[in-house]
Amino acid sequence: MANPILGTLIHAVGGVAASTCYVPFQKVKKWSWDSYWIVQASFAWFIFPFLIGFLTVPNLLDVFSESPTDVLVNATLLGAIYGFGGMCFGFAIRHIGYSLTYTISIGISAILGTIVPLTLEGALFKKFNEPGGAIIFLGMFVALIGIVICGLAGYRKEKDLKANNANKGDAITFNMKKGLTLTLIAGILSAVFGISLTVGAPVAEIAGEYGAGNFEGNANLILSTGGAFITNFIWFTIAGLRNGTLKEIVDVKGVGKKYFTLNLGMSILSGALWYGQFFFYGIGHVQMGDYGYASWVIHMSMLIFFSYIVGIIMKEWVQVTKKTNMILLIALGVLIISFVIMAYGTVLGEQLVVH
Repeated sequence: MANPILGTLIHAVGGVAASTCYVPFQKVKKWSWDSYWIVQASFAWFIFPFLIGFLTVPNLLDVFSESPTDVLVNATLLGAIYGFGGMCFGFAIRHIGYSLTYTISIGISAILGTIVPLTLEGALFKKFNEPGGAIIFLGMFVALIGIVICGLAGYRKEKDLKANNANKGDAITFNMKKGLTLTLIAGILSAVFGISLTVGAPVAEIAGEYGAGNFEGNANLILSTGGAFITNFIWFTIAGLRNGTLKEIVDVKGVGKKYFTLNLGMSILSGALWYGQFFFYGIGHVQMGDYGYASWVIHMSMLIFFSYIVGIIMKEWVQVTKKTNMILLIALGVLIISFVIMAYGTVLGEQLVVH
């Protein structure tokens, strides 16, 4: 039986994993970004999805063989398109920092990843008019307001740091024009990942028939992440060969055993955290029942919320003004309210349907 409150809490766990997935890169030494990225991408989008998929979905190969070919192909292709978004997201962080990248990119993804699939299915107005639907959409609108305020806080933070020369010697070279362009692309293509999961939903349904239960989403997740992996593997293999950095991954002596082990561990941890967000997304999505269409915006809003909490814990907001901190607190408060509204809408809808 569906439990939207539990589903929302599980989405929160996924949000924690997503908001911390790039933090381990700060510990990587003597490796280029290209080397770190191809290793973490291999674990996030290939190794972990297939490994966990085989462990949690009974008769996984039979599930794929019984799935419509067009579903398998389309979900994988959409995942491959998202792969470019993942790359743009990573590069955007290096130009405008974590706060702005997460807020703008994930904010765009949250809205498009929810509205577009419903529109394609012709179910937008139907879902709005269902019991609790209007309340859920109100929660989405409130979440959008919170995301915009988060963006304002992020913009003021970068401005404060620049004014205080706090970025001096930082690895991030602030470039709003280039970073914003990359972030917009990342946001749009991140929404494509959500659409890919929706397109692959029939695969998850077949997995459910085989007894996958709450883990049925691990079946179609393989398609989406597999496509993303193919894009990134090709791109960063070529980049690594061109830049002469690919050898870092196997050159233990050159990097040093200590740093090699550390870099490998941090890259795998990044991959595990990235995969973890959608592992929990799949479980949370099942618990949302008929209101699964709200999963994406709830998950993405949680991601933004916890990315700012992580930033506070890591003291990224220490050198900003009181006004900036106040705007941040207001933004987080608005996001919390949006979570409550959306969760209430799903619970109310479930109750009305039952009665």
